[in-house]
Amino acid sequence: MKFDNLLVITTYYPHQKNNLTGIFVKRQVDELKKHFNKVFVIAVNPKIPPPISSLKIVPKGTKDIYYAENYSHDNVEVYFVKALPLFYRNYFGKILFLKVKNLLEKLDVNIDIIHAHFTWPAGFVATQLKTIFNVPVVLTVHENREWLLDEIKSRSKIFGRIWNEVDKIIRVNQIDLAEFVKIGINESKLIAIPNGYPKDSFKPLNQRKCREALDLPLDQKILINIGTLEKKKGHKYLIEAMKIVCEKRNDILLYIIGHGHLMNELSKLIKKHNLQNNIILAGGNKPSEEIPIWYNASDIFVLPSLSEGNPTVMFESLGCGKPFIASNVGGIPEIIINDKLGLLVEPYDWKQLAESIKVGLDKKWDSNYIQEYGKQFTWEHIAKNIINIYEELLQN
Repeated sequence: MKFDNLLVITTYYPHQKNNLTGIFVKRQVDELKKHFNKVFVIAVNPKIPPPISSLKIVPKGTKDIYYAENYSHDNVEVYFVKALPLFYRNYFGKILFLKVKNLLEKLDVNIDIIHAHFTWPAGFVATQLKTIFNVPVVLTVHENREWLLDEIKSRSKIFGRIWNEVDKIIRVNQIDLAEFVKIGINESKLIAIPNGYPKDSFKPLNQRKCREALDLPLDQKILINIGTLEKKKGHKYLIEAMKIVCEKRNDILLYIIGHGHLMNELSKLIKKHNLQNNIILAGGNKPSEEIPIWYNASDIFVLPSLSEGNPTVMFESLGCGKPFIASNVGGIPEIIINDKLGLLVEPYDWKQLAESIKVGLDKKWDSNYIQEYGKQFTWEHIAKNIINIYEELLQN
C-alpha cells in the first residue's frame, strides 16, 4: 500500500553536514519513505547559541543544531525548527508548535499521518497538530527506562496528556508497556516494536581485513564499546572490570568509541589502573561507513549500561554476527534471550562483568547463528510492523 505524505516530528535529526544525533530515527525514515510519496521531517529543538552550548552542562550536539540547515534527500524533506528555551516547559512547547504550524501552512501539504519520536517536545507538538489536521498520531517512546519512569512519576500532567491523546504508542521494549497501563493508558493503543539496524551496512565481514583497514593488531582479542561517554552508559564499571580481566590476561584490547563529558574522567581512571596499553579511548568522530568495520574487527561488543530502552548498538552487533555482553536492563534481555547470543550481567557489578568477559573470551561463538537471529531486527522488517500500524489507524 502506498500512502501520500508522512509527517515525522522528532528531537534532533542527522544532518548531511552536521551528523546530528538520532541516527535510529533517520534509518527508520529511510525505510518508511519507500511507502510514501513524500516524507516531511521536522526536528524541533532548543536553539542554544554557541557560547552557551559550549558549556559542559549542555548536551553534546546543541551547537550543531544551532547551525543546522534544512535539506532534502530522495523523497524526504528535513526542516529544523528551533526556539530559545527561555520559558517554562508548556510555553516552550507551544512556541515550537506555532512555528511548526506556520511552516506546514507555508508548505501547503496534506498529511496522512503524524509520527512523533520522544514524548517531549515532539509528542507535545504532534498532539497539538492533531487537533488542527485531524489525522492519526503515532508516538514512539525512545526514552531509556530511567528517563521514562521519571516522566511517569513527574507531577507534570503534560506527559499523561500526550500519551492519552496520541492514537498509538510504540515502546521500544515489552517490559515498559505495563508502566503505561498502571497510569491508565488504554492497553489497546500500546505496542512494543524494538529498534533495528540497516542490513546493507551491518553484516559479517572478514575480521582480518577489517583489522588491517583500521590498523588494529591481528594477534589480540578485541572488545569494543560504542556510545556517548556519560554516566548511564556505565563506562566506569567496564574499566573496573577490565582491571580484573587484565590481571589474568595480557592479550586483550578494549576500544571505547564515543565522545562526551566523561572523556577526561575515564582517561584518568584508565591511567590510575595502568591500563593505557589495554584500553583505548578512540574518540567519537568516526565516519558512519567505518562503524561496521569496527564491529567486524572485534571479538565481542560490551555494553555495561545502567539504563536503556533498547540500544541500537545491540542490533548492529547481532547483524554483524558478534556476541553481546551487556547489563540486564531495559529491553536488552528481551533480545539477548540465550547464551549463544551473548551474556547478561547486573548493572553496577563490575566483578560479574569481568567474569562474563572472561567467559566470553574463551567461548566459541557461532557467528552464523547470531547473524541469522539478528535478521528479524533489520529496519526493513521493523518498518513493515510500523506500516501495519499506519494502515490500521487510517482504515479506522
